[in-house]
Amino acid sequence: MNTALYEDQMRVTSIPYRTSKLVIFSGVPLAKGSYKTNSGKYYVTIKAHPDSIPVPPTLGQHWSVKGTRQIENMEVGDYVMQQHTYESPEHIECSLPETGEQLIRFIANGAEFKGIGENKAREIWEHLGKGFHSTLKSDTPESRERLRKVLTEGSIDALFKGYAKYKNLSYCNWMTEHKIPANIQQRLLKHHGEESIDAIKHNPYVLMGFGMSFKGVDEMVANPNTSYQIGLDDSRRLSAALEAALRQEVDKGHTYTNQTRLRPYLNKLLKDKALATEAFKSGYNKAQYLLNPETGTYHPTAQLLMESVVAKRLKKLAAQNDLFDEQANSAYCHAAGELPYDLTDKQVEAVMTCLDNAVSCITGGAGTGKTTVLRTALRAYHQMGYEIHAVALSGRAAMRLHESIGFFTSTIARLLKDVPIEPEDNRCKHLLVIDEASMVDLPTMYRLVNHIHPSVRIILTGDPDQLPPIGCGKVLADIVMAKTIANTMLDIVKRQEGSTGIPEYSKLINQGTVPEQLSTGAIVFHETNKDDIAQVCCSLYQQSPENSRVMAPTRALVSDINKLTQSAVNSDGERLEFQINGDKFFMDLRLGDTVLFTQNHYEDGIQNGSLGTLTNVKNLGETYGEVTLDTGDKVEITQPLLDCMELGYAITLHKAQGSQFPRIIVALQAGRIVDRSWIYTAITRAEVEIHIVGSAEAFKTIIEHPSNVHHRNSFLLEILKTA
Repeated sequence: MNTALYEDQMRVTSIPYRTSKLVIFSGVPLAKGSYKTNSGKYYVTIKAHPDSIPVPPTLGQHWSVKGTRQIENMEVGDYVMQQHTYESPEHIECSLPETGEQLIRFIANGAEFKGIGENKAREIWEHLGKGFHSTLKSDTPESRERLRKVLTEGSIDALFKGYAKYKNLSYCNWMTEHKIPANIQQRLLKHHGEESIDAIKHNPYVLMGFGMSFKGVDEMVANPNTSYQIGLDDSRRLSAALEAALRQEVDKGHTYTNQTRLRPYLNKLLKDKALATEAFKSGYNKAQYLLNPETGTYHPTAQLLMESVVAKRLKKLAAQNDLFDEQANSAYCHAAGELPYDLTDKQVEAVMTCLDNAVSCITGGAGTGKTTVLRTALRAYHQMGYEIHAVALSGRAAMRLHESIGFFTSTIARLLKDVPIEPEDNRCKHLLVIDEASMVDLPTMYRLVNHIHPSVRIILTGDPDQLPPIGCGKVLADIVMAKTIANTMLDIVKRQEGSTGIPEYSKLINQGTVPEQLSTGAIVFHETNKDDIAQVCCSLYQQSPENSRVMAPTRALVSDINKLTQSAVNSDGERLEFQINGDKFFMDLRLGDTVLFTQNHYEDGIQNGSLGTLTNVKNLGETYGEVTLDTGDKVEITQPLLDCMELGYAITLHKAQGSQFPRIIVALQAGRIVDRSWIYTAITRAEVEIHIVGSAEAFKTIIEHPSNVHHRNSFLLEILKTA
C-alpha cells in the first residue's frame, strides 16, 4: 500500500453505504475534461461525511476529488483491480455531465428523471444540443414549448423536477469550498435560491438562521482566504451574537429571558465585555426576537408565536364549560356502573370536571388514580358518541396507555403524520387525550393544536412535578400554575396490602422529605462510592435481566454501565458485522443485546427512545439483521437504522420518560442534572421494584434542595393568566 496527494475525476457507478455520519460512493475514472473512461484497471472510492459534500451522490454524477489517496489491489471476480480510496478529501466537487453521451446516460439512469429512458434522453439532446442547460435552467412557457416536440407534459414535469436538483450545483460547490455543511446549504437554497451566495456575502451571519453556529460563521469570516468586510464590532456580528445567546436560552428550555441571563453568553461568544454591552445597543432583527420595553425581557419570535397560538386555543376551549347535561350524566352513570369498585370523592370530581369542560387536566403523582379517572371519563365520552384520539410521546407509553384505557392509542408523532382531525359534520365529535403531558414541549403542543379542529375537546393527564420536557416550555406545569384551565389534582395515595410502597416513597421525595428508611418495601438503597456505581448497577442488572432497566443521568455513565453489562450478560453473542465495498465494518452490538434507537424512523415503526432486542445478525443484501421491539414488532436493520442503534441496558432518564419497567435501577450520581425532580421521575418509572445506587448523603442533600423543575421562564403562563 502507498499514499500520495492525488487528483481524480470519476462517474458514480455505486453507492454502497449511506448514513447520517458516513457516505461511501465509487465510480469509474474519467479522463480530465472528457466523458471517456480513463482506465479500466482501477476505480475510485470516496468516503466522506455527508455534510462535507455539496449534494448526495447519485448514479451517473461526475465528481472531481483531490487529497490523500490509498491504493489497494482488490479481487473482482477473476480480475485484480486497483481501488483508489479518498477518505475525507481536501477538495471535492460535483458537476453535471457536459457532453451528450454522458448526459443521455445520466438522465436515462437517474431516478430523479422518472419515465425518461435512453431513447427519449437521446432525442432531448439531439433536439436541444448545446441549449440543453439554458433550456432547463428555468421552467418557462418558452422552455416547455421547445420540449413538447419530443416529450409529453408528464415527462416535461419529471425533467424539470430532476434538473432542479442539480441546477444549484455551482452554488453548492462554492459553499462546500467555504466549509458550509451540506444540510445548511440545502436549507439556504430552499429559502434564497439563486440569491443564496449574495445573501451570504451581504451578511454571512444569515447562515445562523439555517443551523450554522455563531462560532462556525465567525471562523468562516476570519478565514484569510475569504473577503468579508466585517469587523469585530460590526452590528451584523453583534446582533448575531445576541441571537446566538437567545438560542442557548431556548435550548435550556426557556421561552424568554433577560439581559442578566444573556450577558454571560455574550461575554463568552464575543470574548469582550465592552462588545457584549454594545450588542444590547446594536439594534436587533425583529424577525428573530422582540424586546419588551416594560419588562426588559427578550422574546424569541418563534416561541412567542407558539405560546400565543396555544394560549388562544386553550382559552377558547376553557370558555366552554357547564357542559355536564343529562346525556353526560347518563354516560357517567353507565361508565361508573361498570367499575368493580366505587370511585373516591376526588375521583368523581375529576371525572365530572372532564365531562363539564371542553379542556381539562387530570394531574397527580404515582398511585393517585389518574388512570382510573381517565378510563372512566373516556368510557363516558365514548358513550356520548365521541371519537377518542389518545396519544403519548413515546411508543412504549402509547402501548401502556392502550392497556390502561382499552381504546386505540398512538404516538404524538404518528398522529401528526395522519390527516388533521376535522369533524365531517355537526354530529361528529372528537376528543384528544394527551397522556404524560408533562413531557410535551411547546413546539409539540403548538403542532397539536394546529392539527385539530377548534371544536375538538382536550384532556391532558400527567404529573407537573416530573422532569420538564426536553424541548422549550413547560406546558402542563404552566396550565396547572395559571389556574385558568379546569384541573383536578389527585393527591391521596391509598396504601394497599402488599403494595410496593413506591407511591408513598415518591410522594415524600416530591415534597422534599427524606424517607425515614431509605430501604423500605420494594425499594432498596445501595450505599456505593462514586467510582463503583457502574459496577454495582451492572451486578444488580444481572440478578433479573428480563425485568430490569438502569436509569442514569449522563451519557458517559450510561455508556460505562452498558459496556460492563454487555460484557457480563452477553459477552459471547455473535457480533453485528458486515462488509461494504470490500471493507469490513462492525458495531459493538451482539445477538441478544438490548438495544435503543436514538432517532425517529416512523416508516419502520421506530422513534427516538424505542427499545428492543437484537434477534438476528445475518447480513442479507441491504439488511444486516433484525430487532424485535418491546412492542413485539420485528424491524429489519437497514443502513439508516444502523446509524441510530446503541446498547440499551442502561438509558438516560429522558429516554425513559413516559415508560415504565418492572424493575428500575437508579444510578445516583450527583451533578448538575440530578435534582429532586430527577430522582422523583426516575423512581416513578418502576412498577414493582426499585434499587437506588449511590451516596445516602448525596441523596438526602438533593431531596432537601428545591427542584429545578419550575425554574424555566415560560411566557405561556403569563398569557394564560390574563383574561
